[in-house]
Amino acid sequence: MAALMAISPLILVCLTVIVVMLSIAWRRHHALSAVITAVGLNAALLALLFGWSQGTVAVTDLLVVDDLARFGGVLVLISTLACVTLAHHYLEGYDGPRDEFYLLLTSAAAGGLVLVSARHMATLFFGIELLSMPLFGMLAYTLRDRGALESGIKYMVLSAAATAFLLFGMALLYAMTGTLDFDALGQALATQGSDPWLLAGAGLLLVGLAFKLSIVPFHLWTPDVYQGGPGPATTFLATASKVAVFLVLLRLFQSALALHENWWHDLLGVIAVVTMLVGNLLALTQNDLKRLLGYSSIAHFGYLLVALVVNDGLAVETVGIYLVTYVITTLGAFGVVTLVSSPYTPTGGPADASSLHHYRGLFWRRPYLTAVMTVSMLSLAGIPFTAGFIGKFYIIAVGVEAHRWWLVGSVVLGSAIGLYYYLRVMVTLFLHEPGMQSRDATHDWAERAGGMVVLGVATLVILLGLYPTPMIDWVHWVAGNSAY
Repeated sequence: MAALMAISPLILVCLTVIVVMLSIAWRRHHALSAVITAVGLNAALLALLFGWSQGTVAVTDLLVVDDLARFGGVLVLISTLACVTLAHHYLEGYDGPRDEFYLLLTSAAAGGLVLVSARHMATLFFGIELLSMPLFGMLAYTLRDRGALESGIKYMVLSAAATAFLLFGMALLYAMTGTLDFDALGQALATQGSDPWLLAGAGLLLVGLAFKLSIVPFHLWTPDVYQGGPGPATTFLATASKVAVFLVLLRLFQSALALHENWWHDLLGVIAVVTMLVGNLLALTQNDLKRLLGYSSIAHFGYLLVALVVNDGLAVETVGIYLVTYVITTLGAFGVVTLVSSPYTPTGGPADASSLHHYRGLFWRRPYLTAVMTVSMLSLAGIPFTAGFIGKFYIIAVGVEAHRWWLVGSVVLGSAIGLYYYLRVMVTLFLHEPGMQSRDATHDWAERAGGMVVLGVATLVILLGLYPTPMIDWVHWVAGNSAY
């Protein structure tokens, strides 16, 4: 019974997929499909919160539901709910099938829930594929738009290549250890850590996961996919998808890949530095807002790698706090992009608007929407009194605690570079020049669910920046009560 209660959120999400599918077969109704999806996800979220007192529950040898899994489930479900509300607005005027988008979105959310609870390579693979395959369809959903179709195809082809690396790595690990369980792999690596085939397997496994997280040098797909994909799909890819993959990577580093070799940590540190610097430097040259946010996400996961390099002390708590601040901030930024950029609303144009010049002077037309984007940019830059500052503070603190001064210096340098392009976006919002091509959100954007979501997350960004204690206490509790 305890095991059934522990996986009840996953069961509810899967039931939601079935109910939406049956409602589409009975009668196509865009609003009804969105409402059923939102109700199912809310029910799963409530089940997750009510089940928090259960502690660690080993559902099977493949799945463990502990506080870290519940924490990841909350972030995945909240991100998916935000994407549902944004998708309803984005696809409102789309003249093709709209309801199936919610099927794909909910299926991907189910994959995320499996992934955060994985304790075995089989569930890791199943979860990552269930998360990725619906994204192929979501990114190419508006297939009459050439950019969306290109985005879906690129992600599909490169994701298939990453899956090949992932499977080959698993095969090598299994060949050398005879097990795919995270804990057993950790014990094998502790005793045979210098075996070249074991190290090759661990390396290939990391390559597959690094692709999903846009870690340099496996980042080249990110700006193109972000730019071409529909707003709600890229929002899910930037939030729920990356959160789920990073949490399973954290679980791996706490068990299966917990190597205590200095060269291993130095190599990861170099990758972290290169990732944060490459992401920030390439973002400087971008004139497309979605590409800019894509490179920004690369840099942010470079910062998060610092916690994995240290992998001690405040590391798990730092990952949790940074993921919370990153998710709510990214939902705000991509939420504004989605509300403004949809080509299927009365104020839309012939294509998805993501160029910076489309947002020029947005303040004079939609001041509240501009305020949300400004708060999001300040938070991504790590400015005090925003949630992003708390996340950056913890990243620097964990580096200082471990005396990794070169990593701390790289974080500071990367943040200084990032400040330029975030300020550039903010300045563009307030500029006004007659004759410039611009785009706008619908007049009633604030009365719609998507508008309420972006206003809510912007408020949360400020509240957590001013009073982060509840978030810190929650993440501290999660870090202290997880089985890893």
